[in-house]
Amino acid sequence: MKVGDRVRVKTSVLIYHHPEHKQQPFDLKETEGEVMAILKDWQGRPISANLPVLVKFDKRLKAHFREDELEIIAV
Repeated sequence: MKVGDRVRVKTSVLIYHHPEHKQQPFDLKETEGEVMAILKDWQGRPISANLPVLVKFDKRLKAHFREDELEIIAV
């Protein structure tokens, strides 16, 4: 998986910060987005992030995931 890949959420992941469903659980399963970043270091130092993959779904929604929660969409 690399920056720019199209991905789909393959497991049930609940978020509470969806712009259209504020403070209500929203399941991202089967939602498609684009990998924006994979967090491996911070200010030049290596880190071990719990949710290292940042995915952008639309103009206002971004979320962090583990790699096993996502699948790459073949184009």
